[in-house]
Amino acid sequence: MTKPTLAPRFEPPLRASIADGVFAELQRQLLSLELEPGSKLSEAEIARALGVSRQPVRDAFYRLAKLGFLQILPQRATTVTLISTGAVMRARAIRTALEAETVRVAASVLAPADFDVLETLLAEQDAAIAAADRPRFHRLDDLFHREICERAGLGYFWDLIAENKGHMDRVRMLSLAFASRHAWDDHVRIVAALKARDPEAACAALRAHLSRILGQIERIRADNLAWFADEPAPPDL
Repeated sequence: MTKPTLAPRFEPPLRASIADGVFAELQRQLLSLELEPGSKLSEAEIARALGVSRQPVRDAFYRLAKLGFLQILPQRATTVTLISTGAVMRARAIRTALEAETVRVAASVLAPADFDVLETLLAEQDAAIAAADRPRFHRLDDLFHREICERAGLGYFWDLIAENKGHMDRVRMLSLAFASRHAWDDHVRIVAALKARDPEAACAALRAHLSRILGQIERIRADNLAWFADEPAPPDL
């Protein structure tokens, strides 16, 4: 009788987890604008600062370049890309399409316990605004939208949104200096429409919320001109 073949056991490679950690930290700093658009990055300096070898930093640079956040030129410094208005508009279009469908579904399926979570997040966002804690508000803003996706049974939508919204996030960080309260008001309207089981009102509130960036981006660009790419105005997607 032939003995069954045992499947080999593999341990996850340590280097991959280090590379993922380096990528996550650099992505966080890029999206929060701690790494400013136009600034130059040194592979060796970042490796030293993070206490890792240069290979995981090189891997992270490559991944971030594919996402459009870094420009890597051979034999020259790696540079943080300037903010592209066109990339922001494309990210907004993708996000709006996915979240509009999400709130339509959420209006039918969310339960009282789900609304308790959303209303707790609204209270925490309100406190972050009062404390002028923009990074915390930004995290709570993302969590609010993610919770709606997951509680509607569409968590994979949030995965797609997260993959595509980075260019939008850099502008959102700049907008929070003057627009956090408007964003919170929008969130309140979205929750009210969801509780009313009104998918059309929820969709309209969500679209209005994500469209605010259209009216803000020229102001943000004018205040931070050196951080934006010189490019023609994109169509309103």
